[in-house]
Amino acid sequence: MPALGVNVDHVAAIRQARFTNYPDPLKAALICEKAGADGITIHLREDRRHIQEKDCVLIRKNIKTKLNLEMALSSEITAFALKLGPDDVCIVPENRKELTTEGGLDVFKNKSRLKKIISLFHKKRIRVSLFIEPSVKAAALSKELFADAIELHTGAYARAYGYARKKELIRIKKTAAFAVSKGLILNAGHGLDYENTPPIARIKGMNELNIGHSIIAYSIFAGLDQAVRDMKKLLV
Repeated sequence: MPALGVNVDHVAAIRQARFTNYPDPLKAALICEKAGADGITIHLREDRRHIQEKDCVLIRKNIKTKLNLEMALSSEITAFALKLGPDDVCIVPENRKELTTEGGLDVFKNKSRLKKIISLFHKKRIRVSLFIEPSVKAAALSKELFADAIELHTGAYARAYGYARKKELIRIKKTAAFAVSKGLILNAGHGLDYENTPPIARIKGMNELNIGHSIIAYSIFAGLDQAVRDMKKLLV
């Protein structure tokens, strides 16, 4: 059974829509933990469209599970992350105009920068995950760069239906098997919801699923506690 990391970015997005002091992502994180979340995920974007530095500090200080910080290849964000000291960082691509992360990180293009940044985090004993497309070649390079984990981008799988989804699932499974064989921690996320999550959760060696939007959306009707509990049931 993989662990469930709940992303509370969308709670902060609602707050930032009106620049109020509510809803509080820390309160959401604590509810998620109480409901059984195994970790909390937050993305400090360069444009600060949702999570802010103060949220990171308060969540880091108050949660009892682990903190996974998603971040771009930015010197400013890297400096902040090293000071914050999350348990994990997940390096993701970032585009100012995107509605959400549009794909996996280009590890080939960013090879030299990644090597330096991974080394910096390892000196602080912070685990590093690279958010990549399901690709054996990308997973192999992630291992060469001494990443501790990969997080497979499941967006294409989540958007597809029928045969196209089966094809994407095969691609994910192939990359997953290779990653596990090389000793990489295997995580996955993006676009996962209450319908498409189980096949991903059942992949051999799956360590953690990071899910946010669907849980926060469902919580509008069911409440956040129940939304987390219902997702946890799907990971068995």
